[in-house]
Amino acid sequence: MSVCWLTADRSFRGRKKDPGRTIQMGEASNSQSSRTMSLLSQLEKINLGSVLGEADNARYVTSKILHLVQSQEKTRKEMTSKGSTGIEVILSTLENTKDPQTMLNILNILIEVISVGGGRKANILVAKGGTQILLQLLLTASKDSPPNEELMVLLHTLLAKIGPKDKKIGMKARINGALNISLNLVKQNLQNHRLILPCLQVLRVYSTSSVNAVSLGKNGVVELMFKIIGPFSKKNTSLMKVALDTLAALLKSKTNARRAVDRGYVQVLLTIYVDWHRHDSRHRYMLIRKGVLQCIKSVTNIKLGRKAFIDANGMKILYNTSQECLAVRTLDPLVNTSSLIMRKCFPKNRLPLPTIKSAFHFQLPVIPASGPVAQLYNLPPDVDDVVDESDDNDDAETESEIETENDDKDQHFKNDDIETDINKLKPRQELGRPLEELKMYERFFPELSENFQECDLVSKEPKPFIPDANLSGPIVVPTAGEEYSAETKQSTKGVALKESNPVLTEEYNRRPAFLELPKKDSVKDSSLHQQNDQRNLSPSCQCLNQEIVKGLDRMSLQSSAKNDQYYSTACVITKESKTSLTTLACSNPCEHVSPCGSSLFEGSSVHLGKFCCTGVDSEEEDSRSSSSGEQVMLEVSDVSPVHDCDLYIEMVKTTKSIPEYSEVAYPDYFGHIPPPFKEPILERLYGVQRTKISQDIERLIHQNDIIDRVVYDLDNLSCLVPEEADVLKFNSKFESGNLRKVIQIRKNEYDLILNSDINSNHYHQWFYFEVSGMKTGIGYRFNIINCEKSNSQFNYGMQPLMYSVQEALNSRPCWTRVGTDICYYKNHFSRSSIAAGGQKGKSYYTITFTVTFQHKDDVCYFAYHYPYTYSTLKMHLQKLESMHNPQQIYFRQDVLCETLAGNSCPLVTITAMPESNYYEHICQFRNRPYVFLSARVHPGETNASWVMKGTLEYLMSNNPSAQCLRESYIFKIIPMLNPDGVINGNHRCSLSGEDLNRQWQNPNPDLHPTIYHAKGLLQYLAAIKRLPLVYCDYHGHSRKKNVFMYGCSIKETMWHTNVNAAACDLMEDPCYRVLPKILSQTAPAFCMGSCSFVVEKSKESTARVVVWREIGVQRSYTMESTLCGCDQGKYKGLQIGTRELEEMGAKFCVGLLRLKRMSSPLEYSLPSSLLDIENELMESSCKVTSPTTYVLDEDEPRFLEEVDYSAESNDDQDIDLADNVGDYEATNQEDGLSDSDSTRILLS
Repeated sequence: MSVCWLTADRSFRGRKKDPGRTIQMGEASNSQSSRTMSLLSQLEKINLGSVLGEADNARYVTSKILHLVQSQEKTRKEMTSKGSTGIEVILSTLENTKDPQTMLNILNILIEVISVGGGRKANILVAKGGTQILLQLLLTASKDSPPNEELMVLLHTLLAKIGPKDKKIGMKARINGALNISLNLVKQNLQNHRLILPCLQVLRVYSTSSVNAVSLGKNGVVELMFKIIGPFSKKNTSLMKVALDTLAALLKSKTNARRAVDRGYVQVLLTIYVDWHRHDSRHRYMLIRKGVLQCIKSVTNIKLGRKAFIDANGMKILYNTSQECLAVRTLDPLVNTSSLIMRKCFPKNRLPLPTIKSAFHFQLPVIPASGPVAQLYNLPPDVDDVVDESDDNDDAETESEIETENDDKDQHFKNDDIETDINKLKPRQELGRPLEELKMYERFFPELSENFQECDLVSKEPKPFIPDANLSGPIVVPTAGEEYSAETKQSTKGVALKESNPVLTEEYNRRPAFLELPKKDSVKDSSLHQQNDQRNLSPSCQCLNQEIVKGLDRMSLQSSAKNDQYYSTACVITKESKTSLTTLACSNPCEHVSPCGSSLFEGSSVHLGKFCCTGVDSEEEDSRSSSSGEQVMLEVSDVSPVHDCDLYIEMVKTTKSIPEYSEVAYPDYFGHIPPPFKEPILERLYGVQRTKISQDIERLIHQNDIIDRVVYDLDNLSCLVPEEADVLKFNSKFESGNLRKVIQIRKNEYDLILNSDINSNHYHQWFYFEVSGMKTGIGYRFNIINCEKSNSQFNYGMQPLMYSVQEALNSRPCWTRVGTDICYYKNHFSRSSIAAGGQKGKSYYTITFTVTFQHKDDVCYFAYHYPYTYSTLKMHLQKLESMHNPQQIYFRQDVLCETLAGNSCPLVTITAMPESNYYEHICQFRNRPYVFLSARVHPGETNASWVMKGTLEYLMSNNPSAQCLRESYIFKIIPMLNPDGVINGNHRCSLSGEDLNRQWQNPNPDLHPTIYHAKGLLQYLAAIKRLPLVYCDYHGHSRKKNVFMYGCSIKETMWHTNVNAAACDLMEDPCYRVLPKILSQTAPAFCMGSCSFVVEKSKESTARVVVWREIGVQRSYTMESTLCGCDQGKYKGLQIGTRELEEMGAKFCVGLLRLKRMSSPLEYSLPSSLLDIENELMESSCKVTSPTTYVLDEDEPRFLEEVDYSAESNDDQDIDLADNVGDYEATNQEDGLSDSDSTRILLS
């Protein structure tokens, strides 16, 4: 022992035993701290070679540090604290020392340091180069013969702990030549469990690299693992668990998986699993059983593995074992993993369709040169587009053994879709078309040249209004401003329809007559319809029997020869005469409603509103108020003032569909009244999806129980309607209907297949169909089996909608949320690469729900969301036109253009009439700023139409604030940009087979006429220097809750990219944030936190971005309304209904009024809180993610719900290695896992 060593020892001992020194608690801590620093300082000097007796000194100092680290948590923290060089000194000593004991001391120190503090301290060790030093030491130590066992144990233990934190450890080990050292140690020491346990842990870490896994596989690692794992035994359970986890990682390599299949190991794994399942009666070894399942899951990633699994009767084995585990909640991980394996191995089926193209064909006038539609038209006629030749070609391909070493892949998110080029982001006003060409749109702006000299104008004071005798319903804006209560029922305003009213009941019982046109032009004569009534049901309507289906005549559009002649000469606007549908008759009296207008509601005890077409009782302050907000109380209406059954039929007759529909759906005829009760978001029961998957697997195991009978088929017109009483009847041959095929699977279970968008082979989401022939007290399960999106709000509480004709006849005509056991999951039907945009191996998804009907032999309708047809819109607009006061409201309806199918695209203009025809008043009228609104570019987003309905009715109301709004703006509104898609039941596309909201950059006038001319209107306004103050496109969102907006901002886009820091210094007018902020304060369904103002590359052709970038409208928005419900505010926990959607449309108008007032320097100054962009960005929870795939292409960024869906998802998620290292150590070799341990691990 050297002098130096003794001196150091004595100095420390003397300091510790000094009797003349009183050490307080704080002083003791400082003393220990200085002691650690002193030891590290000595160790650093030893490393520099400035101290004699280096080996002995290093051994002594490291032993002292080890003692402190083991006994004091403060020392461990101090070693890795910020600014400390302790880890560097320790690693430097390890790298330079030749002394075995010093090495052991340092390895123990490092193990102690990272064992408390987890991943962060392991990351520090990796960042200091610890992995490379340890691998080099492993290589050096392996050359000793025999190698130092203790050193090897500690080295592997440490590598197993830090390996998962080093993304490049696989490459480092391979380059360093250390890859096979651990494998050889296991081969040579199979009986030395203490040594091979950490070696297996390291092999597992190495195997996360596919290159390493293949290399290890060639050296016999797979065969070696099967020597370690085996049948049930209470001995060496820790080793068994580690070996299984290592094997599961190795088998993720296709090469190793094929090797395992070739050697018959799939059967071996199933035998081992069954053995452990039978013997582990107390469930103490759940982790081992799950480990076996993980190995099976890995090997079945390849087609050969799945085949071997099926051949070994794996489906039945896992099905039976999982059913036995259902009773024990702690075994759910086994049930879930078994479900994933069975779902994956379930043989891929083709959809039972002749083609995935739409059942309806429309020949395009022009075929696009490229894109999905061009590919569709270029497919050979005999090609099978339903499924590929191979559903999985992974066995035919040679495995790529190129490892991508990407450090940043998992560490931080980068969205390549966000536009980062400031030059591309800067708005550039471009007309795009010659000014002479744009003059064609001048005729859509007569308000800019109208002098009103011939009009009988009055002052802006409201005129007394005498209600039309034929109107018998309350005319109020249906909103969610008031809660439904007992008082409301007895109120004369917004009274609910009552069954006790015999007159009303009689009207509801009146079956709609044949929809034959009258021989004379007397469409207003309702007596003809009354004469055609063939039957009246009893007023009580207690039971709706088969007469609903058989006895009552189906509504039909089939006409006699004379009617056909009439139809051919009907008032259809042609392309040559795109003139106004309405002549603005200012001096003529207004006929508010046709005589047949509200026949459905005659006799109801309700009162007519005051004025115009909606009577909104407002407690809002008048327009001169300077308050910060308008508290608008919008009264709820139970009877829609704009629904007219007979008028709807007239509108249907001029609607042109590709299938030439001859039937009308009852809900569209009767109309919809929002139910008087709240509809909460459905709480999903635990394990629903697992149960449904299990029932699907039973189809394979018990094939004799499957009926497999086609009961409805649009592709086979000769498909007979079932005559049996216990078989449901289906129909979708009506406007906006979508249901292609129905197959009866079990007695009360049906598989439903949706129709593709016309001229497309995908976009299956919207559904709307009729069901009849049901019995009560039976749960009918419906499975829509060809959905494409990877997730849905059906997993988070959304329910489908149902409309009961029996309920409608009982005075309750409303859509209600229904269904239990609802979930959305990946199924076993394979999607062809043609249908998946070139991607192979994709599967379809299933929406499943169970419904128990209330009435026997009812006729019910199901829909994805509240239907709103094109004919409904036409009826709505005609009613608004007939009911408004032309002396107060300037209302004009034009035909913007004709669609591909020959339907008109309405363009509505709304503003206030000038106070007089004096010059000053005419100037004020003409100089009002424009607000441009559009909706329903995506047919399946019906909620957008309901929001637009609320906007239109508010604008046409006699509310003082509505009048003020009309006096402030001229509204140009295109309420339905995609009529053809709506009519024909498409979800996303027009007849061109393209998403119209991706055509705004370069719309084709022949393929995208509505977009071409809508953009032309905006270009015309830009050309005449009358840019709209606001542009807003109404949409629906299928994956997000609440209502929110997307806007455009250069600064916020650059902020999200973190690429160009200089962007933070950009000067940008924050006015784009004001309207969303106003709405968040006034509209209860609106959520500012969900708004985003980021511009993405994939959205550069959308209306929002093009109108902002090319037209130059700063306040250019997409307003998204949830299809599900709200998770904040007044409606938190409730599914959204038409009340709330219409209220949102009205509140949007109120927001525009506040925007006008806040923009006026005489009345308001903008509060700084509205424009605090950077604080909102820091606090915003709205995340921008990468764009979705071709099929799942959405209007806006994907949204991931914060719901633990992973346990039942079909995604192959790796277990975090670092989090599982402790499992091996905590598992007792003899006793295994206790029940409490199993529970703890499950819940962790």
